[in-house]
Amino acid sequence: MSTQKLSQTKNDVVKFAFYSVRHISCPEDVENDRKVYIGYAPIGSIVDLATDEDVRTYLLEAEGKKRRRPTQVHKAINNTLENYSDNFSVLNSGIVIVARDCQIDEKEKLLLLKRASILNGAQTQGVIKDFLKKIDGNKPPVHVKYELIVTNDEELIAEIAIARNFQNDVMSLSIAGRLGELNDLAEAYETQCDGKKLQKSETQLSEDYTKTERLLQVVTALIPEELWPKDTESEINKVYTYSQKAKCLREFRSIRERAMSKDADTKSKALYHFYLDIIGEADELYNKWKTHQGFKGTGLRSLERSSKMEIEDVPDGIVFPIIAALSAFAKKLNGKWSIVCPHQFTDAELIRVAKRAYMEIAKSNPNKMGKTQACYSALYEITTLYRKLTSN
Repeated sequence: MSTQKLSQTKNDVVKFAFYSVRHISCPEDVENDRKVYIGYAPIGSIVDLATDEDVRTYLLEAEGKKRRRPTQVHKAINNTLENYSDNFSVLNSGIVIVARDCQIDEKEKLLLLKRASILNGAQTQGVIKDFLKKIDGNKPPVHVKYELIVTNDEELIAEIAIARNFQNDVMSLSIAGRLGELNDLAEAYETQCDGKKLQKSETQLSEDYTKTERLLQVVTALIPEELWPKDTESEINKVYTYSQKAKCLREFRSIRERAMSKDADTKSKALYHFYLDIIGEADELYNKWKTHQGFKGTGLRSLERSSKMEIEDVPDGIVFPIIAALSAFAKKLNGKWSIVCPHQFTDAELIRVAKRAYMEIAKSNPNKMGKTQACYSALYEITTLYRKLTSN
């Protein structure tokens, strides 16, 4: 096999020991200036590969060192390594690697890979790492299948990472983050919230990151009637914002796509900018109502209280109808959306109506309250009334 010319700096290159390698590029690959190889490698070869291009890193050792429980997939990989290592090469689906360039050293059995990363297989890599630590660095004669894609097409690399990971049920959040669809939102959030970070991957588990999907639920609940995308409905129904976080994320991605298109209409652009304008305030409102001390003395059983009877947690089923009601006060000031409550309006008024809806409509069940349109309507009616009174 011929040796390919490699232009690189040493810092970019990783040495990947292989047992076998075969060039399998098809005509489409050649036409688009990429190469594809397959082969087998000792399991130790993949330990030091980066996972920068993967849509998710090893879930059991995520950012912040918050370790999850092993899934059935992790357990199966580990079980094969420990008890059926002679079958690992055929039982495991292997890993997909991307590199911007490649040189093959047949004599030393090495691939010299420029800017290499795992595209799919971070879980396999992570379990192998744990396994090798457990056996104290011994190198068992176990091999793993690999596919190597050599290309400089950054957009294609992102598409491959997403496509190859669908089989592992990757969360839409990781895909949206990998495509850069959350970049504007994260930048706006971090600017408005003084350094707080927005989660752009399911592996960002530490408390340093605000849960993006939950925050998008809150923002969706705050969308004012004039911007509401479902303008064909006779009544705005925000019930789903309480429990359908995946739908709220999916809608945000769709709104962004429309706003970014060449033929974007004015409403799509305005709605997208509402998300960017309100993201910080949405976080503040949610956190405020989750521990609102105005619920003291209401006697609502589902509230969590401290030993000193301080309100420590208000269920989301109560919070979301309140948040949705506040959308009546969404207003654009100096070119930026904000929630501007009339000076006559007080939180106590919302709490009073929320208590009544909770007890009479939801029968003291916070989950039922969060999923019942009548509860949302009761609260929205009171904020709409205040808005009309102050606008006259």
